[in-house]
Amino acid sequence: MDETHLIESTISEKKIFDGDILHVRVDQILLPNGLPATREIIRHIGAVCVLPLTSDEKVVMERQYRYPVARILREIPAGKLDSADEPPLDAVKRELREETGYEASEWISLGKILPAPAYCDEILYLYLALGLHAGSQELDSDEFLDVETVPLSELVEDVMNGKIEDAKTQIAVLKTWNLLKKRNN
Repeated sequence: MDETHLIESTISEKKIFDGDILHVRVDQILLPNGLPATREIIRHIGAVCVLPLTSDEKVVMERQYRYPVARILREIPAGKLDSADEPPLDAVKRELREETGYEASEWISLGKILPAPAYCDEILYLYLALGLHAGSQELDSDEFLDVETVPLSELVEDVMNGKIEDAKTQIAVLKTWNLLKKRNN
């Protein structure tokens, strides 16, 4: 299928902010009909997240204060890549160990998502971790979180009832639930 009639082209790019995590630009573009428009874009190095699942189907979850939304959220462990060329699997293993103290013997990719493609190019790689064994947390000096385990079935209900607002957690929970249902059939 030819979709070239949907493509926008760049006229100019202007850097607005260059931070440690986010890089903001304002681009002038041409729409497919030839009219000019503006696009505000956030560039992001990429991130990983993991649903750590115990042998009795409990998920290792975190409770963490999220400043932009000014509240504590329940979510799965996650973090950004250290560099653009860091393999996502290496990053997710590091994040799980640092944030929860757990390590895993089996890793299953749950794919990748674009959390906010209307204004950000972040790619978020999702994983399922099995064969967990506990160790010690290695939190960064600016990380404060509590770790808990919650039955996967309860998390599915919480996602469907709107009690879990974090998108990556919703997707990982539902993908894992679906994967386990297929494995058990």
